[in-house]
Amino acid sequence: MKKNKVLLTLLALVLVSALVLGACAPAPAAEEVVEEVVEVVEEEVAEVVEEVEEVEEVAEEVVEEVVEEVMEPTVFTSWYQYDQTNEDPAADERVGNMYLAETIPMFNADHEGSIIWENIPKAWDKIPSEIVTAVIAGGDVPDMVEISSADVPSYYANGAMQDLSAWAEAQPWWADMDPAAVKACTMPDGGLYCIPMVSRPHLVYVWADRYPDGFPTTVEQFMVDAERLKAEGNFAMTMFFNTGYDGGGATRGIWAVIDSFGGTYSDDAGNMLLDTPENVAAIEFLRDITIKGYMPEITFAGSWQEEEAFKDSSAGAFPTGLFGYKYVNPLVAPDGTKYEKGNEEDMLDALAAGDVILRPMFAPEGNEPGCQTALQAFAMPVGAVNAEGFHAYVNWLMTDAERNAQYVVVLGAGFPTNLGLLDNELYETPFYKEAVAAIEASDCTPYIGSLMNPIEGRTLVMNAIYKLVKEDQTADISAELQAVQDEYNDANN
Repeated sequence: MKKNKVLLTLLALVLVSALVLGACAPAPAAEEVVEEVVEVVEEEVAEVVEEVEEVEEVAEEVVEEVVEEVMEPTVFTSWYQYDQTNEDPAADERVGNMYLAETIPMFNADHEGSIIWENIPKAWDKIPSEIVTAVIAGGDVPDMVEISSADVPSYYANGAMQDLSAWAEAQPWWADMDPAAVKACTMPDGGLYCIPMVSRPHLVYVWADRYPDGFPTTVEQFMVDAERLKAEGNFAMTMFFNTGYDGGGATRGIWAVIDSFGGTYSDDAGNMLLDTPENVAAIEFLRDITIKGYMPEITFAGSWQEEEAFKDSSAGAFPTGLFGYKYVNPLVAPDGTKYEKGNEEDMLDALAAGDVILRPMFAPEGNEPGCQTALQAFAMPVGAVNAEGFHAYVNWLMTDAERNAQYVVVLGAGFPTNLGLLDNELYETPFYKEAVAAIEASDCTPYIGSLMNPIEGRTLVMNAIYKLVKEDQTADISAELQAVQDEYNDANN
């Protein structure tokens, strides 16, 4: 188009020049002049055309580069404890591995041309320290990391996570969020440092035949059943009772006992509070059932060996998180029935058959059963480069009921924090019906209470309880708890 305009303009000049010359000169001379002018113009036109073509080529290249830059998909990185490339059906985290392997392509297809989701697998117990270290050092961090709400205070104290409140409160799903879940992600400055996704309460997995009259509701009845089971060559209960994983044992079955006895790990002002009559009574109980042999020795072994006693049904009960069904397999019921697919379906099948039941923890007469509750949440570290990817991923899960239920049930093994998405057939299975009944009969509270350094806190607590129950069964419980309490408070206040 531009070339045609240039040619027309030059030809018009030629005609005008020719007319002028033709009017002023003899015919032969005029013809020669016209021919010379035409020749010069043709040369000029050729040069102009060549220059225009070069300009057009450069312009097209620039446009293409700009378009490519604008349309280049951004990379959204996440840190999960699951590995989407691990296809081993016997892998401990196979459920999460399979979930990511299926959903990453789905997300990328839904965001084709704009966002590419890439997950970097990380060890679940190393994520908190890796994030804090990377933020402090100014290193590479993911755009999203799945965290436990119990670790939020530590992240907050280290300035490791971004405040998400302004963005979250503007989203259409915000009004349906569980207020208790939101509170767990909210820190003293009022900022929201994670998006709660799944509520993961704890309860007790029980072999029904080991407790034919029902799992006990009181401590007194538990002791009766425990003595009966011991006489039959079995154990009343197994639990995670080791000092590994930064004191993780203090958050599971031990906390269920402490909570049921009315105990605590903190006051309301961020101080550790251990030396209380309720805590002393709870630890005396744990010491007593250990001395009497109501729990197997592997309870204290670590490396998840405590699960073996429930797998072979030699232990009648196993207090742990609702998520435990994904890991405790294969199973052999007291009557010899085998559930040996070797995956999460074993526990679900045993529940559907009625061999395994879910129950609240027992408690002293007059107390409500206690249990731990925690949240799986998404957080955005300081230094994350793709906030839009984070937002897109959260909304992708929060705005589709079926997709949200798949995440909550398969990956979270809990209940949705978006209460507007509770109505789904996935929550109508025997597993979830049993879980709801157990949780509704319990008073579940987060073990961290007001502790702002929960990792250090639970490590100190677990070490102390392990010592009092297993290593030194004559030590003064109150004195040891007071010493640990003072150690934490002196270091953190």
